Amino acid sequence: MTLAIMLQGTASDVGKSVLVAGLCRIFYQDGLRTAPFKSQNMALNSGITPDGQEMGRAQIFQADAAGIVPDVRMNPVLLKPTSDCKAQVVLMGKVACDMDAVSYHAYKPRLRKQVASVYQSLAGEYQALVLEGAGSPAEINLRDRDIVNMGMAEMAGCPVILVADIDRGGVFAAIYGTLALLQEHERWRVKGVIINKFRGDVTLLEPGIKQIEALTGVPVLGVMPWLEVDLEDEDGVALQRGKYRHAGEKAIAIAVVQLPHISNFTDFNALAAQPDVRVQYARTPDALQGCDLVILPGSKNTLGDLGWLRESGMAQAVLRAHAAGVPVIGVCGGYQMLGETIIDEVESGLGTQPGLGLLNVVTHFAQTKTTTLVEAQTQGVLPGWLAAAADLPLRGYEIHMGETTLGAGCRPALWLMKAGQRVADGAVSDDGQVFGTYLHGLFDSDAFTRGLINSLRQRKGLPALDATLSYAQYKMQQFDLLADAMRQHVAIDKIYQIMREHQEPA
Repeated sequence: MTLAIMLQGTASDVGKSVLVAGLCRIFYQDGLRTAPFKSQNMALNSGITPDGQEMGRAQIFQADAAGIVPDVRMNPVLLKPTSDCKAQVVLMGKVACDMDAVSYHAYKPRLRKQVASVYQSLAGEYQALVLEGAGSPAEINLRDRDIVNMGMAEMAGCPVILVADIDRGGVFAAIYGTLALLQEHERWRVKGVIINKFRGDVTLLEPGIKQIEALTGVPVLGVMPWLEVDLEDEDGVALQRGKYRHAGEKAIAIAVVQLPHISNFTDFNALAAQPDVRVQYARTPDALQGCDLVILPGSKNTLGDLGWLRESGMAQAVLRAHAAGVPVIGVCGGYQMLGETIIDEVESGLGTQPGLGLLNVVTHFAQTKTTTLVEAQTQGVLPGWLAAAADLPLRGYEIHMGETTLGAGCRPALWLMKAGQRVADGAVSDDGQVFGTYLHGLFDSDAFTRGLINSLRQRKGLPALDATLSYAQYKMQQFDLLADAMRQHVAIDKIYQIMREHQEPA
Protein backbone atom coordinates (compact mmCIF):
# COMPACT_ATOMS: atom_id res chain seq x y z
CA MET A 1 0.00 0.00 0.00
CA THR A 2 1.23 3.51 -0.85
CA LEU A 3 2.48 5.43 2.17
CA ALA A 4 0.77 8.79 2.61
CA ILE A 5 0.83 11.71 4.99
CA MET A 6 -1.14 14.97 4.90
CA LEU A 7 -0.03 18.36 6.23
CA GLN A 8 -2.86 20.67 7.28
CA GLY A 9 -2.47 24.06 8.92
CA THR A 10 -3.94 26.09 11.74
CA ALA A 11 -4.30 28.89 9.15
CA SER A 12 -3.19 29.95 5.69
CA ASP A 13 0.49 30.76 5.16
CA VAL A 14 1.78 28.70 8.09
CA GLY A 15 4.37 27.03 5.87
CA LYS A 16 2.55 23.90 4.68
CA SER A 17 3.79 24.17 1.09
CA VAL A 18 7.43 24.45 2.15
CA LEU A 19 7.23 21.57 4.64
CA VAL A 20 5.51 19.39 2.03
CA ALA A 21 8.42 20.15 -0.31
CA GLY A 22 10.82 19.24 2.49
CA LEU A 23 9.15 15.87 3.08
CA CYS A 24 9.12 15.21 -0.68
CA ARG A 25 12.85 15.88 -0.74
CA ILE A 26 13.54 13.66 2.27
CA PHE A 27 11.55 10.74 0.88
CA TYR A 28 13.28 11.21 -2.49
CA GLN A 29 16.68 11.18 -0.76
CA ASP A 30 15.62 8.02 1.07
CA GLY A 31 14.89 6.27 -2.22
CA LEU A 32 11.08 6.47 -2.31
CA ARG A 33 9.31 7.44 -5.51
CA THR A 34 7.29 10.33 -4.09
CA ALA A 35 4.70 12.81 -5.37
CA PRO A 36 2.94 15.84 -3.85
CA PHE A 37 -0.83 16.27 -3.99
CA LYS A 38 -3.13 19.20 -3.30
CA SER A 39 -6.67 18.62 -4.43
CA GLN A 40 -7.65 22.31 -4.52
CA ASN A 41 -5.27 25.23 -4.74
CA MET A 42 -6.21 28.92 -4.75
CA ALA A 43 -3.31 30.88 -6.18
CA LEU A 44 -2.27 33.19 -9.00
CA ASN A 45 1.15 31.56 -9.27
CA SER A 46 0.69 28.78 -11.80
CA GLY A 47 2.84 26.88 -14.26
CA ILE A 48 2.59 24.48 -17.16
CA THR A 49 3.25 20.75 -17.32
CA PRO A 50 5.13 19.21 -20.26
CA ASP A 51 1.80 18.26 -21.86
CA GLY A 52 0.46 21.82 -21.63
CA GLN A 53 -1.73 21.58 -18.52
CA GLU A 54 -1.94 24.43 -15.98
CA MET A 55 -1.36 23.75 -12.27
CA GLY A 56 -0.25 25.58 -9.13
CA ARG A 57 3.41 26.59 -8.86
CA ALA A 58 3.57 25.15 -5.33
CA GLN A 59 2.94 21.62 -6.58
CA ILE A 60 5.43 22.18 -9.40
CA PHE A 61 8.24 23.08 -7.01
CA GLN A 62 7.20 20.23 -4.70
CA ALA A 63 7.50 17.87 -7.67
CA ASP A 64 10.94 19.36 -8.37
CA ALA A 65 11.88 18.61 -4.77
CA ALA A 66 10.75 15.01 -5.28
CA GLY A 67 12.86 14.70 -8.43
CA ILE A 68 9.89 14.07 -10.73
CA VAL A 69 8.18 15.80 -13.64
CA PRO A 70 5.13 17.87 -12.64
CA ASP A 71 1.81 16.20 -13.43
CA VAL A 72 -1.55 17.99 -13.37
CA ARG A 73 -2.97 15.15 -11.24
CA MET A 74 -0.93 16.61 -8.37
CA ASN A 75 -3.26 19.66 -8.41
CA PRO A 76 -6.55 18.75 -10.10
CA VAL A 77 -8.41 21.92 -9.05
CA LEU A 78 -6.83 25.38 -9.35
CA LEU A 79 -8.75 28.54 -8.44
CA LYS A 80 -7.33 31.78 -9.84
CA PRO A 81 -9.02 34.81 -8.24
CA THR A 82 -10.05 37.54 -10.67
CA SER A 83 -11.66 39.73 -7.98
CA ASP A 84 -12.49 39.60 -4.28
CA CYS A 85 -15.53 37.40 -4.95
CA LYS A 86 -14.83 35.58 -8.21
CA ALA A 87 -12.27 33.12 -9.56
CA GLN A 88 -11.39 31.28 -12.73
CA VAL A 89 -11.82 27.55 -12.13
CA VAL A 90 -9.15 25.36 -13.75
CA LEU A 91 -9.99 21.63 -13.71
CA MET A 92 -7.31 19.11 -14.61
CA GLY A 93 -5.25 21.80 -16.24
CA LYS A 94 -7.93 23.43 -18.40
CA VAL A 95 -10.18 26.44 -17.80
CA ALA A 96 -13.70 25.27 -16.92
CA CYS A 97 -15.51 28.50 -16.04
CA ASP A 98 -15.58 31.53 -13.75
CA MET A 99 -17.49 31.21 -10.48
CA ASP A 100 -18.25 33.28 -7.42
CA ALA A 101 -17.49 31.76 -4.01
CA VAL A 102 -21.07 30.74 -3.23
CA SER A 103 -21.50 29.00 -6.59
CA TYR A 104 -18.22 27.16 -6.23
CA HIS A 105 -19.09 25.95 -2.73
CA ALA A 106 -22.32 24.52 -4.14
CA TYR A 107 -20.35 22.94 -7.01
CA LYS A 108 -17.72 21.16 -4.89
CA PRO A 109 -19.67 17.93 -4.23
CA ARG A 110 -19.58 17.28 -7.99
CA LEU A 111 -15.78 17.37 -7.83
CA ARG A 112 -15.42 14.89 -4.99
CA LYS A 113 -15.54 11.73 -7.12
CA GLN A 114 -13.12 13.17 -9.67
CA VAL A 115 -10.64 14.26 -6.99
CA ALA A 116 -10.76 10.82 -5.34
CA SER A 117 -10.19 9.12 -8.70
CA VAL A 118 -7.21 11.33 -9.51
CA TYR A 119 -5.68 10.65 -6.10
CA GLN A 120 -6.05 6.90 -6.57
CA SER A 121 -4.42 7.17 -9.97
CA LEU A 122 -1.35 8.80 -8.42
CA ALA A 123 -1.33 6.36 -5.51
CA GLY A 124 -1.07 3.52 -7.98
CA GLU A 125 2.18 4.91 -9.40
CA TYR A 126 4.09 6.22 -6.37
CA GLN A 127 5.48 4.69 -3.20
CA ALA A 128 4.73 7.77 -1.09
CA LEU A 129 2.34 10.70 -1.39
CA VAL A 130 2.59 13.94 0.58
CA LEU A 131 -0.75 15.74 0.66
CA GLU A 132 -1.29 19.40 1.46
CA GLY A 133 -4.41 21.01 2.85
CA ALA A 134 -5.59 24.58 2.30
CA GLY A 135 -6.28 27.22 4.92
CA SER A 136 -7.46 25.42 8.05
CA PRO A 137 -9.52 22.27 8.69
CA ALA A 138 -11.34 24.24 11.39
CA GLU A 139 -13.18 26.39 8.84
CA ILE A 140 -16.44 24.92 10.11
CA ASN A 141 -18.58 26.96 7.71
CA LEU A 142 -17.03 25.00 4.81
CA ARG A 143 -16.76 21.56 6.42
CA ASP A 144 -19.89 20.00 4.91
CA ARG A 145 -18.45 20.13 1.38
CA ASP A 146 -14.74 19.98 2.07
CA ILE A 147 -12.54 18.38 -0.59
CA VAL A 148 -9.14 19.74 0.47
CA ASN A 149 -8.65 19.28 4.24
CA MET A 150 -10.27 16.56 6.36
CA GLY A 151 -12.59 15.67 3.52
CA MET A 152 -9.55 14.85 1.39
CA ALA A 153 -7.80 13.01 4.24
CA GLU A 154 -10.89 10.83 4.57
CA MET A 155 -10.93 10.13 0.82
CA ALA A 156 -7.24 9.19 0.95
CA GLY A 157 -7.52 7.29 4.23
CA CYS A 158 -4.35 8.94 5.48
CA PRO A 159 -3.10 10.42 8.78
CA VAL A 160 -2.66 14.16 9.29
CA ILE A 161 0.06 16.35 10.77
CA LEU A 162 -1.05 19.81 11.88
CA VAL A 163 1.33 22.70 11.10
CA ALA A 164 1.19 25.81 13.31
CA ASP A 165 3.02 29.11 12.74
CA ILE A 166 4.56 30.49 15.91
CA ASP A 167 5.83 33.65 14.20
CA ARG A 168 2.33 35.15 14.05
CA GLY A 169 1.80 34.55 17.80
CA GLY A 170 -0.71 32.50 19.76
CA VAL A 171 0.60 29.18 18.54
CA PHE A 172 -0.71 27.06 21.42
CA ALA A 173 -4.15 28.65 21.21
CA ALA A 174 -4.14 28.00 17.46
CA ILE A 175 -3.27 24.32 17.98
CA TYR A 176 -5.80 23.82 20.78
CA GLY A 177 -8.56 25.75 19.05
CA THR A 178 -8.10 23.95 15.74
CA LEU A 179 -8.25 20.52 17.36
CA ALA A 180 -11.21 21.54 19.55
CA LEU A 181 -13.25 22.54 16.49
CA LEU A 182 -12.67 19.27 14.68
CA GLN A 183 -15.19 16.49 14.91
CA GLU A 184 -14.12 13.47 16.97
CA HIS A 185 -13.35 11.27 13.97
CA GLU A 186 -11.29 14.12 12.49
CA ARG A 187 -9.29 14.69 15.69
CA TRP A 188 -8.45 10.97 15.70
CA ARG A 189 -6.82 11.42 12.31
CA VAL A 190 -4.34 14.08 13.58
CA LYS A 191 -1.24 12.15 14.68
CA GLY A 192 1.20 14.97 15.30
CA VAL A 193 1.95 18.69 15.30
CA ILE A 194 4.85 20.65 13.82
CA ILE A 195 5.47 24.14 15.20
CA ASN A 196 6.94 26.22 12.38
CA LYS A 197 8.95 29.46 11.97
CA PHE A 198 10.40 29.63 15.50
CA ARG A 199 13.02 32.24 16.38
CA GLY A 200 14.99 31.85 19.62
CA ASP A 201 15.86 29.20 22.18
CA VAL A 202 13.60 26.17 21.80
CA THR A 203 13.98 25.28 25.47
CA LEU A 204 11.67 28.20 26.25
CA LEU A 205 8.89 26.34 24.43
CA GLU A 206 9.25 23.06 26.28
CA PRO A 207 6.77 23.81 29.12
CA GLY A 208 4.17 24.87 26.56
CA ILE A 209 4.82 21.81 24.41
CA LYS A 210 4.30 19.51 27.38
CA GLN A 211 1.05 21.27 28.30
CA ILE A 212 -0.39 21.25 24.77
CA GLU A 213 0.44 17.56 24.41
CA ALA A 214 -1.31 16.84 27.72
CA LEU A 215 -4.33 18.95 26.78
CA THR A 216 -4.79 17.49 23.29
CA GLY A 217 -3.17 14.07 23.44
CA VAL A 218 -1.36 14.88 20.18
CA PRO A 219 2.46 14.80 20.19
CA VAL A 220 4.58 17.70 18.93
CA LEU A 221 6.90 16.11 16.37
CA GLY A 222 9.25 19.03 16.04
CA VAL A 223 9.88 22.76 16.13
CA MET A 224 11.15 24.14 12.84
CA PRO A 225 13.28 27.28 13.12
CA TRP A 226 12.83 30.31 10.91
CA LEU A 227 14.76 29.34 7.78
CA GLU A 228 16.43 31.60 5.25
CA VAL A 229 15.71 29.12 2.48
CA ASP A 230 14.82 30.54 -0.93
CA LEU A 231 11.80 28.63 -2.22
CA GLU A 232 8.83 29.63 -4.33
CA ASP A 233 5.73 30.96 -2.62
CA GLU A 234 2.30 29.55 -3.35
CA ASP A 235 0.49 32.88 -3.63
CA GLY A 236 0.59 36.62 -3.02
CA VAL A 237 0.34 36.39 0.78
CA ALA A 238 4.15 36.50 0.82
CA LEU A 239 4.06 39.90 -0.88
CA GLN A 240 1.39 41.20 1.49
CA ARG A 241 3.56 40.44 4.51
CA GLY A 242 6.58 42.00 2.85
CA LYS A 243 8.72 38.88 2.51
CA TYR A 244 10.37 40.26 -0.62
CA ARG A 245 11.16 43.73 0.68
CA HIS A 246 14.79 42.88 1.31
CA ALA A 247 17.04 45.31 3.11
CA GLY A 248 20.66 45.82 2.17
CA GLU A 249 22.40 47.33 -0.80
CA LYS A 250 23.22 45.48 -4.00
CA ALA A 251 24.82 46.79 -7.17
CA ILE A 252 21.60 46.49 -9.19
CA ALA A 253 18.12 47.47 -7.99
CA ILE A 254 15.14 46.01 -9.86
CA ALA A 255 11.61 47.21 -9.11
CA VAL A 256 8.71 44.86 -9.82
CA VAL A 257 5.39 46.70 -9.74
CA GLN A 258 3.18 44.92 -7.19
CA LEU A 259 -0.14 44.86 -9.01
CA PRO A 260 -3.26 44.07 -6.95
CA HIS A 261 -3.82 40.89 -9.02
CA ILE A 262 -0.16 40.09 -9.64
CA SER A 263 0.35 36.59 -11.00
CA ASN A 264 3.41 34.40 -11.40
CA PHE A 265 5.72 36.65 -9.40
CA THR A 266 7.89 33.53 -9.09
CA ASP A 267 9.13 34.66 -12.53
CA PHE A 268 11.50 36.97 -10.65
CA ASN A 269 12.93 34.57 -8.07
CA ALA A 270 15.87 33.88 -10.36
CA LEU A 271 16.64 37.61 -10.42
CA ALA A 272 16.49 37.85 -6.63
CA ALA A 273 18.89 34.89 -6.37
CA GLN A 274 21.62 36.77 -8.25
CA PRO A 275 24.46 37.88 -5.96
CA ASP A 276 24.42 41.49 -7.18
CA VAL A 277 20.66 42.10 -7.51
CA ARG A 278 18.04 43.43 -5.09
CA VAL A 279 14.43 42.88 -6.17
CA GLN A 280 11.95 45.33 -4.66
CA TYR A 281 8.19 44.87 -5.02
CA ALA A 282 6.81 48.37 -5.46
CA ARG A 283 3.32 49.63 -4.64
CA THR A 284 3.99 53.37 -4.46
CA PRO A 285 5.58 55.78 -6.96
CA ASP A 286 8.43 56.58 -4.56
CA ALA A 287 9.50 52.93 -4.62
CA LEU A 288 10.59 53.29 -8.27
CA GLN A 289 13.13 55.98 -7.47
CA GLY A 290 16.73 54.92 -7.93
CA CYS A 291 15.93 51.61 -9.61
CA ASP A 292 17.94 50.34 -12.57
CA LEU A 293 15.10 48.36 -14.17
CA VAL A 294 11.30 48.43 -13.87
CA ILE A 295 9.28 45.27 -14.48
CA LEU A 296 5.53 45.09 -15.03
CA PRO A 297 4.54 41.51 -14.14
CA GLY A 298 1.63 39.31 -15.11
CA SER A 299 -1.91 39.94 -13.88
CA LYS A 300 -5.12 37.91 -13.59
CA ASN A 301 -7.13 41.13 -14.07
CA THR A 302 -5.19 43.11 -16.65
CA LEU A 303 -7.64 45.97 -17.17
CA GLY A 304 -8.45 46.24 -13.48
CA ASP A 305 -4.76 46.46 -12.64
CA LEU A 306 -4.19 48.93 -15.47
CA GLY A 307 -6.83 51.13 -13.84
CA TRP A 308 -5.03 50.76 -10.50
CA LEU A 309 -1.76 51.85 -12.11
CA ARG A 310 -3.38 55.12 -13.14
CA GLU A 311 -5.33 55.71 -9.93
CA SER A 312 -2.32 55.02 -7.69
CA GLY A 313 0.09 57.19 -9.66
CA MET A 314 2.20 54.16 -10.57
CA ALA A 315 1.52 54.60 -14.30
CA GLN A 316 2.96 58.10 -14.19
CA ALA A 317 5.91 56.84 -12.13
CA VAL A 318 6.69 54.14 -14.72
CA LEU A 319 6.51 56.72 -17.51
CA ARG A 320 8.80 59.08 -15.58
CA ALA A 321 11.31 56.31 -15.00
CA HIS A 322 11.27 55.47 -18.70
CA ALA A 323 11.71 59.13 -19.64
CA ALA A 324 14.73 59.24 -17.30
CA GLY A 325 16.35 56.36 -19.22
CA VAL A 326 15.38 53.42 -16.98
CA PRO A 327 14.61 50.28 -19.04
CA VAL A 328 11.16 48.75 -18.70
CA ILE A 329 10.24 45.08 -19.14
CA GLY A 330 6.70 43.72 -19.28
CA VAL A 331 5.80 40.06 -18.88
CA CYS A 332 2.44 38.67 -20.05
CA GLY A 333 -0.23 41.04 -18.67
CA GLY A 334 2.51 43.58 -18.02
CA TYR A 335 3.49 43.37 -21.69
CA GLN A 336 -0.13 44.03 -22.68
CA MET A 337 -0.26 47.08 -20.38
CA LEU A 338 2.83 48.59 -22.04
CA GLY A 339 1.03 48.76 -25.39
CA GLU A 340 -1.14 51.39 -27.02
CA THR A 341 -4.48 49.64 -26.70
CA ILE A 342 -6.15 46.64 -25.05
CA ILE A 343 -9.43 45.46 -26.58
CA ASP A 344 -11.51 43.29 -24.25
CA GLU A 345 -14.71 41.90 -25.70
CA VAL A 346 -14.39 38.66 -23.70
CA GLU A 347 -13.48 38.97 -20.01
CA SER A 348 -14.54 42.21 -18.35
CA GLY A 349 -16.79 43.81 -20.92
CA LEU A 350 -14.84 47.05 -20.52
CA GLY A 351 -14.28 47.30 -24.27
CA THR A 352 -11.27 49.24 -25.52
CA GLN A 353 -8.85 50.73 -23.00
CA PRO A 354 -5.61 52.68 -23.62
CA GLY A 355 -2.36 51.17 -22.38
CA LEU A 356 0.73 53.02 -21.18
CA GLY A 357 1.85 53.68 -24.75
CA LEU A 358 5.47 52.57 -24.36
CA LEU A 359 5.18 49.92 -27.10
CA ASN A 360 3.29 50.35 -30.35
CA VAL A 361 1.28 47.15 -29.97
CA VAL A 362 -2.44 46.33 -29.74
CA THR A 363 -3.82 43.41 -27.72
CA HIS A 364 -7.12 41.62 -28.30
CA PHE A 365 -8.31 39.34 -25.49
CA ALA A 366 -9.35 35.89 -26.69
CA GLN A 367 -11.59 33.13 -25.36
CA THR A 368 -8.94 30.43 -25.61
CA LYS A 369 -6.10 30.33 -23.10
CA THR A 370 -2.64 29.51 -24.43
CA THR A 371 -0.85 27.11 -22.08
CA THR A 372 2.38 25.54 -23.27
CA LEU A 373 6.02 24.97 -22.44
CA VAL A 374 8.30 26.43 -25.11
CA GLU A 375 11.88 26.62 -26.21
CA ALA A 376 12.80 30.12 -27.39
CA GLN A 377 15.63 32.31 -28.58
CA THR A 378 16.20 36.03 -28.38
CA GLN A 379 16.56 37.97 -31.59
CA GLY A 380 19.99 37.73 -33.23
CA VAL A 381 20.42 41.49 -32.91
CA LEU A 382 18.89 43.52 -30.10
CA PRO A 383 19.23 47.30 -29.66
CA GLY A 384 20.77 49.28 -26.83
CA TRP A 385 21.32 47.69 -23.43
CA LEU A 386 19.70 44.45 -24.66
CA ALA A 387 22.56 43.70 -27.05
CA ALA A 388 24.30 41.41 -24.54
CA ALA A 389 21.18 39.23 -24.41
CA ALA A 390 20.91 38.77 -28.18
CA ASP A 391 20.84 35.35 -29.84
CA LEU A 392 20.57 33.37 -26.59
CA PRO A 393 18.46 30.25 -25.93
CA LEU A 394 15.58 30.46 -23.45
CA ARG A 395 13.07 28.09 -21.92
CA GLY A 396 9.77 29.11 -20.40
CA TYR A 397 6.01 28.77 -20.59
CA GLU A 398 2.99 30.68 -21.84
CA ILE A 399 -0.23 31.28 -19.90
CA HIS A 400 -2.32 34.01 -21.53
CA MET A 401 -5.63 34.78 -23.19
CA GLY A 402 -4.53 37.59 -25.49
CA GLU A 403 -3.10 38.06 -28.96
CA THR A 404 -0.85 41.06 -29.54
CA THR A 405 -0.12 42.75 -32.88
CA LEU A 406 3.01 44.84 -33.43
CA GLY A 407 3.00 48.25 -35.11
CA ALA A 408 5.71 50.54 -36.45
CA GLY A 409 8.73 51.14 -34.22
CA CYS A 410 8.68 47.62 -32.70
CA ARG A 411 10.37 44.36 -33.53
CA PRO A 412 9.69 40.91 -32.08
CA ALA A 413 11.54 40.20 -28.83
CA LEU A 414 11.88 36.42 -29.15
CA TRP A 415 11.43 33.47 -31.44
CA LEU A 416 9.41 30.61 -29.98
CA MET A 417 9.80 27.09 -31.33
CA LYS A 418 6.33 25.60 -31.88
CA ALA A 419 5.63 22.47 -33.92
CA GLY A 420 9.03 22.80 -35.56
CA GLN A 421 8.46 26.39 -36.65
CA ARG A 422 9.71 29.72 -35.38
CA VAL A 423 6.94 31.97 -34.08
CA ALA A 424 7.52 35.60 -33.12
CA ASP A 425 6.77 36.65 -29.54
CA GLY A 426 6.78 39.94 -27.71
CA ALA A 427 8.06 43.31 -28.81
CA VAL A 428 11.12 45.53 -28.39
CA SER A 429 11.18 49.26 -29.00
CA ASP A 430 13.65 50.58 -31.56
CA ASP A 431 15.93 51.98 -28.85
CA GLY A 432 15.74 48.80 -26.75
CA GLN A 433 14.44 50.64 -23.68
CA VAL A 434 11.14 48.75 -23.59
CA PHE A 435 10.90 44.95 -23.86
CA GLY A 436 7.70 42.91 -23.65
CA THR A 437 7.05 39.17 -23.83
CA TYR A 438 4.44 36.53 -23.06
CA LEU A 439 7.17 34.12 -21.92
CA HIS A 440 7.05 33.31 -18.20
CA GLY A 441 10.18 31.92 -16.61
CA LEU A 442 12.59 33.60 -19.01
CA PHE A 443 14.85 34.73 -16.14
CA ASP A 444 15.45 31.09 -15.21
CA SER A 445 17.69 30.97 -18.30
CA ASP A 446 21.10 31.71 -16.77
CA ALA A 447 23.02 33.24 -19.68
CA PHE A 448 20.14 35.54 -20.61
CA THR A 449 19.73 36.83 -17.07
CA ARG A 450 23.44 37.36 -16.50
CA GLY A 451 23.68 39.17 -19.84
CA LEU A 452 20.89 41.58 -18.85
CA ILE A 453 22.34 42.22 -15.41
CA ASN A 454 25.83 42.81 -16.75
CA SER A 455 24.38 45.34 -19.19
CA LEU A 456 22.74 47.13 -16.27
CA ARG A 457 26.08 47.05 -14.44
CA GLN A 458 27.88 48.57 -17.42
CA ARG A 459 25.28 51.34 -17.63
CA LYS A 460 26.36 52.26 -14.09
CA GLY A 461 30.05 52.06 -14.86
CA LEU A 462 30.48 48.74 -13.04
CA PRO A 463 32.49 45.82 -14.44
CA ALA A 464 30.65 42.76 -15.66
CA LEU A 465 30.59 39.65 -13.48
CA ASP A 466 32.06 36.62 -15.22
CA ALA A 467 30.46 34.00 -12.95
CA THR A 468 26.99 32.86 -14.04
CA LEU A 469 24.65 31.45 -11.41
CA SER A 470 23.08 28.08 -12.28
CA TYR A 471 19.56 28.71 -11.06
CA ALA A 472 18.55 25.07 -11.47
CA GLN A 473 21.42 23.95 -9.22
CA TYR A 474 20.62 26.77 -6.80
CA LYS A 475 17.05 25.48 -6.39
CA MET A 476 18.26 21.94 -5.73
CA GLN A 477 20.63 23.29 -3.06
CA GLN A 478 17.70 25.06 -1.40
CA PHE A 479 15.69 21.83 -1.32
CA ASP A 480 18.62 20.02 0.28
CA LEU A 481 19.05 22.77 2.90
CA LEU A 482 15.36 22.45 3.74
CA ALA A 483 15.55 18.67 4.00
CA ASP A 484 18.65 18.88 6.23
CA ALA A 485 16.88 21.32 8.56
CA MET A 486 13.78 19.13 8.78
CA ARG A 487 15.86 16.05 9.57
CA GLN A 488 17.53 18.02 12.36
CA HIS A 489 14.43 19.56 13.93
CA VAL A 490 11.54 17.17 13.14
CA ALA A 491 11.20 13.52 14.17
CA ILE A 492 11.22 12.11 10.64
CA ASP A 493 11.38 8.55 12.02
CA LYS A 494 8.09 9.23 13.82
CA ILE A 495 6.54 10.46 10.56
CA TYR A 496 7.58 7.24 8.85
CA GLN A 497 6.07 5.30 11.75
CA ILE A 498 2.81 7.25 11.52
CA MET A 499 2.62 6.63 7.77
CA ARG A 500 3.13 2.89 8.22
CA GLU A 501 0.79 2.41 11.19
CA HIS A 502 -2.14 4.61 10.25
CA GLN A 503 -3.04 3.78 6.66
CA GLU A 504 -6.59 2.87 5.75
CA PRO A 505 -8.03 1.55 2.51
CA ALA A 506 -8.97 4.62 0.45
